[in-house]
Amino acid sequence: MKKYKAIFFDLDHTLWDFDLNSEETIAEIFHNQKLEQLGITDPQLFIKEYKEVNKQMWDLYNENRISKEFLRSGRFRMALNAFNVSNDDLADTMASEYLKICPQKTNLFPGAIDTLDYLSQKYSLHVITNGFLEVQYTKIKNSGIGKYFDHIHISEEIGFKKPEPEIFHFAVKQAGTIHENCIMIGDNTETDIAGAQNAGIDHILFNPHRLEVPNFVNQSVNSLTELKILL
Repeated sequence: MKKYKAIFFDLDHTLWDFDLNSEETIAEIFHNQKLEQLGITDPQLFIKEYKEVNKQMWDLYNENRISKEFLRSGRFRMALNAFNVSNDDLADTMASEYLKICPQKTNLFPGAIDTLDYLSQKYSLHVITNGFLEVQYTKIKNSGIGKYFDHIHISEEIGFKKPEPEIFHFAVKQAGTIHENCIMIGDNTETDIAGAQNAGIDHILFNPHRLEVPNFVNQSVNSLTELKILL
């Protein structure tokens, strides 16, 4: 693999273990809000439904088809509706509680710290994330990875979100280099990989669940530690 100067990392699902942190948070909220009294007896079933709804809504958000505000409460409203619970106030409460609890979680993917420590000695590291402004900095700070990054680019601050090429162009400019000297690492084939590719930036797909890799993906890894060998 060619020599690079700057590495761009996605945050959620790539460094910060979104699924694990989210599941822990939803389990806490489930008991805090006493959902079993509403007939939702199995927290794991509720977590499963929430995860499916949340993914669908994030896809819509990344496509600019729904607003941030609709996503926040809508995912809880739809998850509750799947169990025949219609309560907008409860959905709003759960949304607020989620945004307070989840960013405090610190679970990272295995090898994240070791890999960042290694790569930061050789490259300029940066984050490009579509996550919400008020929580992404908290995640990075609490999980202890902020010191590794020269810049943290959050879509709400930039005014563009992945896969829009403008956010990648902005990151390249901030890194003080050219597109050919940068590489993007992320888990999402559309926002991270196709987005980087369309912006003229190389990529590595992070694929911890060993899902089928689309043909347009040039390089993939199943663990973060593999990056130490490739880069």
